[in-house]
Amino acid sequence: MTEREARTARNDAAPTNITAVDCHAHVMRVDAPLAPDRHSAPKRDCTVEDYLAVLDTHGISHGVLTAPSFYGTDNSLLLDALDRPGGRLRGTVIVDPDIDRASLAAMGERGAVGIRLNWVRRSTLPDVAAAEYRQLFVKVRELDWHVEIYLEGPLLAKILPAVRESGAKVVIDHFGSPDPAQGVACSGFKAVLDGVRAGDTWVKLSAPYRQGGADPRRYVDALLDAGGPQQLVWASDWPFVSHEDDVTYRDCVQWLIDWVPNEAARRIILVVTPASLFGFDGALPARTNKRRTEETSP
Repeated sequence: MTEREARTARNDAAPTNITAVDCHAHVMRVDAPLAPDRHSAPKRDCTVEDYLAVLDTHGISHGVLTAPSFYGTDNSLLLDALDRPGGRLRGTVIVDPDIDRASLAAMGERGAVGIRLNWVRRSTLPDVAAAEYRQLFVKVRELDWHVEIYLEGPLLAKILPAVRESGAKVVIDHFGSPDPAQGVACSGFKAVLDGVRAGDTWVKLSAPYRQGGADPRRYVDALLDAGGPQQLVWASDWPFVSHEDDVTYRDCVQWLIDWVPNEAARRIILVVTPASLFGFDGALPARTNKRRTEETSP
């Protein structure tokens, strides 16, 4: 039995009241140590309690916390946040490529369901064909996790096929960030469409303000044509780092309604697909050394 099958078999602990899943948000603290090669930084504390309050205000039952780049491989703040809300949240973590499976599994017990390759704004990219990355993707596949990729669209054309070859599920941030001058003709976006058609790649409909002024509707239409709503999820990108004064959560909700006016398709994007993809349809693996909630303040 795979770990995912075991998780599903224990679905008596799984949430049964999923109204919607926000598949990309961050918790952050301004006094937490920052990575030296960061390209942004938090402007204010954004706690898990703050995020859950935002979800409650907008009728969103569940969320996925994504590790921001500015903390590097320090996932402690994210994992502490996952410990708190009783199954409402999952998370993706940033790790060194040589991390061992046991360490990944331990994070999985706390709610991690994927790793993030946040390689945007880099002068050089790691070699995903190197042995350490190939082995990392195998571990991710065996855990039934996903590889989340945030990268400029033109660069995805090389990276995405190599990750897909591992057999791990792939989740693409923010439409795949196509070159706005090329739009749907961007080579990286074409690679995303290939993965969507194959059924092993999912795309977040999120952060249109990070698309260089391009209208994301053409991306949404192309993605729906390629794989239907089954390959798409929605996300707010809360707290909208670097765009805090320009975007509201209500904007994010309304954008999806505008992009996908069909209510049945939206339900698949908001509930059905993320419930399965991020493991909300089953209980987490049992923790061997579970810490008490009061010991895990962020």
